[in-house]
Amino acid sequence: MILYPMNELLTNVSSRYELVNLVAHRARQLSGEAERERTPLKEKPVTIALNEVWAGELVPEPEDEETEAAPAEDEAAASEEAEEADEAPEEAE
Repeated sequence: MILYPMNELLTNVSSRYELVNLVAHRARQLSGEAERERTPLKEKPVTIALNEVWAGELVPEPEDEETEAAPAEDEAAASEEAEEADEAPEEAE
């Protein structure tokens, strides 16, 4: 088992929390792919994901303010459509 220095793992990731989430997500991806393809993994998925982070191959996706604002806009549009739909049957009667 390889013990990675935490400071080296955190060079591409901003916090330990983000590191754990990144590695866990990637490990689930690797496990799912191996299961679908019915191929055995040479190492455990978490070990593979940690190797990818350490090598700099796996980095978190940058967060955009636009992508965070988009769900709020979608919810506002959906609530407006729902209000219009509620008003439409009353006008028809």
